[in-house]
This record gives sequence, structure tokens and C-alpha cells, in this order.
Amino acid sequence: MDDDLDQALDAVGPRLRALRRQRETTLAELSAATGISVSTLSRLESGGRRPTLEQLLPLARAHGVTLDELVDAPPTGDPRIHLRPVTRHGMTHVPLTRRAGGIQAVKMVIPATPRPKEPTPQTHEGYEWVYVLNGKLRLVLGERDLVLAPGEAAEFDTRVPHWFGAAGTDGVELLCLFGKQGERAHLRARPKSRRQPEELD
Repeated sequence: MDDDLDQALDAVGPRLRALRRQRETTLAELSAATGISVSTLSRLESGGRRPTLEQLLPLARAHGVTLDELVDAPPTGDPRIHLRPVTRHGMTHVPLTRRAGGIQAVKMVIPATPRPKEPTPQTHEGYEWVYVLNGKLRLVLGERDLVLAPGEAAEFDTRVPHWFGAAGTDGVELLCLFGKQGERAHLRARPKSRRQPEELD
């Protein structure tokens, strides 16, 4: 499956360039909208650099497409790309990473049901980040009961009682990033502290 994912990511560059030109957007404008540098955007479009999930999400939002549309095989279909889904607890999981440790990425599909399921919150070690691709997701997190629409995301410590499912009877598609050791899905770089050692926490 690693080869399949590599092939899908290799096809993203030409698609990114085609989308930007179709919308008559400059690299500078796209950089301002996504926070990704012009040089990095140029390398992504030319295939000189392979995109990461953290780069694909803001690019999909900026171009007004779903992550699926950005990463899918070309319109003609590429028979070499085969993601192998697994069904657990009535949900379909499509693994997007296969490495031991670190953050795991999975696309999840929650099917439509005749009636909404009752929440059954659980806890476990780790940190989770979810991004809704299609449909509406109900997220119960501690005392909070939220509904996330397409394009919305949530991140949380999985030691807090949590549950998510379809908000209603329609199906939901989402991207889920999970770190078993509590890794956050994304980090913002900060400049090094200039404080003296005795002032550090």
C-alpha cells in the first residue's frame, strides 16, 4: 500500500498547478491563503517535493475541493492505486500511513443509518485530530456536544471521554490523525526563547 500512496501523492503536483491556473491564482496569493511559502508551493506543483497532510489540508480549502479530489487518481483512473479499507464497529477505515509509532492517518466513512446512534464515550491514551470531508459529524467530548460541518476540524486529548458519529441519519466522511503517545497532529514553530536559564519553567 505504501507504493499506492506514493503514486497518489506523486500525482498531486500537476493537479495543484491545474487548479491554481484554472482559478487564475498566483503563487503569492495562494501562499497568503495557505501560509505555505511560494518556493514550497512551486516545488509541490513541479513534483520536486512531495506534499504532507499538513500542506494538503489548507491547499484543499484554498482551492475549494475536498481532500479526496486533491489526492484521488487522475480522472481516467489509475488501476495501480488500491487503498484497502477495513470495517470496524460499523465504520470503514482506509489507512493512509503504515509505519510503527508516530501519528497515524486514516480516512473514515460512517455509513447512513435509519436512526442516529446513542453516544458511548470512551477514553484511551493518545491525541486525536479530525477533519470533516463530507456530511455532519457529531462529537461528544466530555460535557460538550458539538456538530462539525464539512471543512471543520477538532483536536482533543483522548483521555477525555469522547465519541463521534453521524449527526443524523446521513453518512459522514472524515480524516482522522491519531498519535498513541499523545503527539499533536500539528505544531507551530516558535522562535527560541531568549530567557535566561533560571527563568525557564
